[in-house]
Amino acid sequence: MILTPSRIALAIAALASTPAFAADTLFDNITPLSSSSGVIADESQPFVLSSPDFTQVTIADRATQNSLVPGSSSGNFDMITANETGPDAGRYLFMPFETNSAGVQRIDLWDSNYTTRTVTIVAPGTQSFVSGDASRWTPWGSYLTAEESWGTGSSRGRIFEITNATTATANGGDFVARSIIPRVSHEGLAFDAGKSLYFVDELNGGSIYKYVSANPNATSGDDYFAAGQSFVLKVGAGGQFEGNNGPAITGASSWVAITQADGSPIAGLSVMAADGTTIDGRATADVASVLGSGYNRPEDLELQTLANGDQLLYWATTDSDDNANTTDGRSRVYNMNLSTGEVRLFADSSFMDLATGTAAGGGLRNADNLAIDAVGNIYIVEDRNGGSDDDIWLAVDLNHDGDLLDEGEGLARWASNGAAGSENTGLYFDRFNPNVAYVNVQHPASGVDRTIMITAAVPEPETYAMMLAGLGLLGVAARRRKA
Repeated sequence: MILTPSRIALAIAALASTPAFAADTLFDNITPLSSSSGVIADESQPFVLSSPDFTQVTIADRATQNSLVPGSSSGNFDMITANETGPDAGRYLFMPFETNSAGVQRIDLWDSNYTTRTVTIVAPGTQSFVSGDASRWTPWGSYLTAEESWGTGSSRGRIFEITNATTATANGGDFVARSIIPRVSHEGLAFDAGKSLYFVDELNGGSIYKYVSANPNATSGDDYFAAGQSFVLKVGAGGQFEGNNGPAITGASSWVAITQADGSPIAGLSVMAADGTTIDGRATADVASVLGSGYNRPEDLELQTLANGDQLLYWATTDSDDNANTTDGRSRVYNMNLSTGEVRLFADSSFMDLATGTAAGGGLRNADNLAIDAVGNIYIVEDRNGGSDDDIWLAVDLNHDGDLLDEGEGLARWASNGAAGSENTGLYFDRFNPNVAYVNVQHPASGVDRTIMITAAVPEPETYAMMLAGLGLLGVAARRRKA
């Protein structure tokens, strides 16, 4: 078990009133797995989990959808979000299809009927949508996704908004391309407290970007994306290529404008895409007067708020390494303090595996997605091989200061995917129930993509009291809670 200060405080709160559970999570109350899962035949429950109190159940699958409405699901369910605000907040999950004929589906968590709860709201291939990856709810109450596909002469690299995500009927999503955002190979999206939008270019040598709307408090996407300025991240002197045989790119940073304040091109700097009307974010980042820092396949983004109010932007670089040797690990996770601009290495394979007390080494590779739970814990989702080495890691940051350098901190294997031929993706923690999470299992050998719900059982307050008393921690917990 990882008994964190937050976990101890939770137990004390439970003694006073049951509703206190809503402020915390049991997902960090685990015994770290010491190894990855082998093949699990029952793909409806594909994970080995790090606590006997965790349960899993399939809530949607591709085969069922296509048996009911042939061709409605092209598969490769990717990143997940929910309607986090507005009417019936938390009722629906949304996810794109990461295929050459991409679409978007919605799952109604309030519908107990397995065969009716999942609806495709953007039909596969709508507007030639491909490689749907990103998934984020907007501050004004709509859904964003984007294409993980871009290159010279491409017509892709677009970001789309579904303006009627919660009310759309089958294939009825209002799917609007937001062309003010420079074209890149999109993966993660994130909004900070000031409602700036962060995005990445998923490429060996890809950069980190942000868009600052001229109307950050807009109540519609039409207004938010009407005018605004895009920037690329430059660490130090910029122009670095992280590669798979280079050091981490850290230190002081700045944001370099790659568009005018209204989103139009900067003469002599902004590189136009082949359509002549949108900006090529990748090519512009490489311009000599810009020199955006090039990370090795930046993937997902997540934002965490510290106790002092500072926000940390996290990103994973899946193919980064310092010795081009995958056997001792590959990939990094960074964070950047948005107040100070400092970029730090948060995790890589040299950090401790808390199950073994030694470096994670080859156990940590291909960090892809990131997720954050109710108390701010960061989770790292690998893109590897289900049934062999495809894991989800909990970054145990006991004091929630944005590093894993304190005693007892490190990486804990939280779940391991046993569905042969697949990868886990899209881990998302329910914003309204801190003990529920969702994750997709995509492209298994069986061809049946699934959305899995993971639940952490809430013990009775008396059980927690007895456990703490036995450990002699009751007084410690009370003092920490008072502090």
